[in-house]
Amino acid sequence: MLAFRFWVTELVSRSAKLDTMTDLLRGRVRDVFRHLPKGLAGDEEAIHQMRVAGRRLRVALPLLARRASGRRVHRALRVLRDLARTAGASRDLDVGVDLLAERLSQVAPLDAEQRRLRTRLRRVRTYSRARMAEALLDLEIARLRRDLRAVVARGAKDAFSVRVRLRDFRDEEGEALLRGFETLSSRFDPEALHALRRRARRLRYAAELGDVVRGGGLESKAPALWKTLQERIGKLHDHHVLARWLDAQAAAADQLEDKALAAAARSLSHWAKTVAGTLHRELLEARPIEISTRALEAMGRSRSAA
Repeated sequence: MLAFRFWVTELVSRSAKLDTMTDLLRGRVRDVFRHLPKGLAGDEEAIHQMRVAGRRLRVALPLLARRASGRRVHRALRVLRDLARTAGASRDLDVGVDLLAERLSQVAPLDAEQRRLRTRLRRVRTYSRARMAEALLDLEIARLRRDLRAVVARGAKDAFSVRVRLRDFRDEEGEALLRGFETLSSRFDPEALHALRRRARRLRYAAELGDVVRGGGLESKAPALWKTLQERIGKLHDHHVLARWLDAQAAAADQLEDKALAAAARSLSHWAKTVAGTLHRELLEARPIEISTRALEAMGRSRSAA
């Protein structure tokens, strides 16, 4: 009788954990489509939240789905990737507009060329939002919904299997991240750093998922550590993207022999590059490898593996 009761209790416990995994997957799916309507309308915050939710789901799907390598999961991941990329250009311009506005507020009164650059960037942002909405409508959103509905209907993997997948994901992504920082060393390479930022972001979302899977209502320090690293590199990259746009404006102005506009664009580009360089030095002083190692340990990686 006691053995039977233990078996029933264990069965109920496993069933509850399985329901929790499925609920977790369902919630990640729901978050994407909650922000989609306003994102299509060009709402800046909705675009951001839609991209974040899509990225979280891209990490969660292979970790939670019963058939992680199945056709529906593979197809859903492709559309989610396209969704993030399509909305990405508009979001980068939103950030660029804010950075430029903040800089110009410090040098007022503005000259005519500075006002022209500000107006031009705002127009590019408006045009980008319109194109983004059209591009999003061209994505296979209806099929994505059907595929995700079918994936959720199958249910998620059991908690033990999810933990194994999380461990493997942590080790693979973590090792690649550490190698990347070691290879870069103190070299300033915004694009390579941005690639490492994407790895840190994926690890952050996996750490958030791991905290839920473990249960108990306790959060590890890993998500906060990854977020700190992600934001440090993100600010650097935002200024790099703005500098690249300003350099393009300077080159275009040179072609038109508009010396005043070219000079204004180069001056602002120099400022953005200087800030990016300062942020890079601050990143190095914060010791990104140490931050990453601590975050991986908070996710359960042993010190001996470091």
